Amino acid sequence: MITRRGVLLAGGVGLLIAHPLSRGQVATTIRRVGMVMVASEAAVAQRRTAFKQGMDDLGWREGKNVEYRFVYADGDAGRVDALVRELIAQKVDVIVTAGTPPTRAAQRATKTIPIVMASVSNPVDAGFVVSLAHPGGNITGSSSQLSEVLGKLVGIVHEVTPGAQRIAFLLNERSPFYVEFWAIAQSACAALSLVALRVVVSAPAQFGTLVGEIVRQRSQAVVVVSDVFYFNERTKLQELMQATRLPVAYGAREHVTTGGLLSYGANTAANFRFAAKYVDKILRGAKPADLPVEQPTKFELVINLKTAKALGLTIPQAVLLRADEVIQ
Repeated sequence: MITRRGVLLAGGVGLLIAHPLSRGQVATTIRRVGMVMVASEAAVAQRRTAFKQGMDDLGWREGKNVEYRFVYADGDAGRVDALVRELIAQKVDVIVTAGTPPTRAAQRATKTIPIVMASVSNPVDAGFVVSLAHPGGNITGSSSQLSEVLGKLVGIVHEVTPGAQRIAFLLNERSPFYVEFWAIAQSACAALSLVALRVVVSAPAQFGTLVGEIVRQRSQAVVVVSDVFYFNERTKLQELMQATRLPVAYGAREHVTTGGLLSYGANTAANFRFAAKYVDKILRGAKPADLPVEQPTKFELVINLKTAKALGLTIPQAVLLRADEVIQ
């Protein structure tokens, strides 16, 4: 005889058998990672890919346990604050920032969402962290050391073009590093008995007078400082630089792959891949305040021999031997 109690017990056992993993299964939580860049989507494709590859290497699979929200200002730094607010509204777990303006905007917008700097120069002086070893607050990441790199770039230009005494520096007055870069340019040139010439281009409308200004100052070589505006406009900029018929050095390899003579700077793709390690640790429970800010350990010298030949330059063997990449 089957009693009512027996039916209920049987039903309960049946439920347990039918759902053996009901208590053990936990739905995979998809974490949201935002990234804000001043440059255009096309301009930073390699950096975005490097970051996602770094995340993938650490076990984060897009669409399975992580979603990415990338936003771009297309060269207009004035849009960055709105883009950061857009990411916050989408409830991202971490915000990755590429450069000083996005980091400043994110710092203003939130004191709770972790912020990972992928490439920021002098984060202590900028007030983003208390110190490199102990960041404090909700910001950590890597420093790009742009100021130190600029001084070394001047030295390389002097090695490659020892006869060039008058060096023009392309500077953006709207950059937070404008004053610092110009001071470093002057100091580096003075140490080598060179003359530093200032050429200011802060908007596309000023490109029209660029070549004339470089020629007017009797420049013998040009250094284009690292700047997101110049990076975003690198195709147009390269066309103008070729018209000067002068050796031109840059802070990013992308300028050299499109025809520039040489570049020296941190491996930016490596910086973005490295940023994934910070994001991984934070998503697994680490606090930004406890993650020291790292400085890049890999800097790359890229030389375009085709451009050197067109300019009638012979790159010293000592410089070629130090190059990380030589474009034939």
